[in-house]
Amino acid sequence: MTIVLAYSGGLDTSVALHWLREKYDTDVIAYCANLGQVEDLGDVADRAKRAGASDVIVEDVRARFLREFALPALAAGAVYEGKYFLAAPLSRPLIAQRLVEIAADTGSRMVAHGATGKGNDQVRFYTSVRALDPTLTVLSPVIDWELTSRRSEIEYADKYGIDIGASKTSPYSIDTNIWGTSIECGDLDNVDQAPPRDAWQITTDPIDAANSPEQVRIEFRQGIPISLNGRELDPVAFVEELNIIAAGHGVGRTEILENRIVGFKSRGVYESPAATVLHAAYRDLESLVFDRETLHFKRSIADRYGELVYYGYWFSDLRRALDGLCEQLAPRLTGEVTVELFKGRCHCVARRSELFSRYNTALADYEESDTFDHAAGAGFAYAWALPLVDHSRLSSRSDTVSAAQ
Repeated sequence: MTIVLAYSGGLDTSVALHWLREKYDTDVIAYCANLGQVEDLGDVADRAKRAGASDVIVEDVRARFLREFALPALAAGAVYEGKYFLAAPLSRPLIAQRLVEIAADTGSRMVAHGATGKGNDQVRFYTSVRALDPTLTVLSPVIDWELTSRRSEIEYADKYGIDIGASKTSPYSIDTNIWGTSIECGDLDNVDQAPPRDAWQITTDPIDAANSPEQVRIEFRQGIPISLNGRELDPVAFVEELNIIAAGHGVGRTEILENRIVGFKSRGVYESPAATVLHAAYRDLESLVFDRETLHFKRSIADRYGELVYYGYWFSDLRRALDGLCEQLAPRLTGEVTVELFKGRCHCVARRSELFSRYNTALADYEESDTFDHAAGAGFAYAWALPLVDHSRLSSRSDTVSAAQ
């Protein structure tokens, strides 16, 4: 019997690795996905070995993460509760998928994660694993063990000589990947106070950012960002470089009092520099190449898609169906958007699409070149108003009847 553990190298998973090995008297395979986090994964792997892992798998899945998870979410406009770009929730189904695949390769019947009982991730991991292989047992050591606090976990680690890295000194719980950083706990739990300046991990304080704005040009081909300031880049290099540029201007900071899956509110502090810019650029290009009805309907699915990601329903039929809509529309999303970054803000200032732009200057301007039939416009306005005119007539009749009574 072997257990495959999703291992990050932090306090919870380091203690969980040792605890699982002792509790079940079995080998534990530590799986660490390289999603672009800031930690040295060589150190993380060494930490897992010292904690007793029978095998450690460190795998670079950044390209797969962007291609199969982050970019489809971008295409859908998925942002949870209007603020959160879902960096962590998007990574969980990929990690769960790899746990299931490794379990199949090694003959393991149990997988495990380090999420807490009141966190979102325990729902996401469990839901994703069960969707892919209902026969697997999903272990949640942080829920099951006798350790009741962060302090008791640290004491357990000290007792058994478990290396927990910087977890002992950091007041925050931090999760990072190429799409964004999540920061929780510590003084952030005091929602009546502003986030401490040291809570932010990767972005420059907007106050300290450059005093001059910077423009970046993003070219999309069939909905995929392919060129940054005229240089074609693969998705990983593109997002990494855009992260550096936008973070330097303090762009991508989000603070939200969010509604967790399990029913209560928590404060989330997030940094998503590249995702912030890409979402703004993508929406702007959509406004150029889609007709009104397509644009409005497309925007209407964004919240639902964001909820599916946040809730751990990545492997649902509805998410796949929404992807089908986005894929059908993607060919028109070919063009370039210029975004200006300045002191924590980003806004689109120019856009073009040689093949699919629906902007017609001859119809939009008020110069001699204007080709719009104004007389036809007056007739359109007359017909457009008829339902409200009829409503007004009936309302007046209703008021008269009420007065008579």
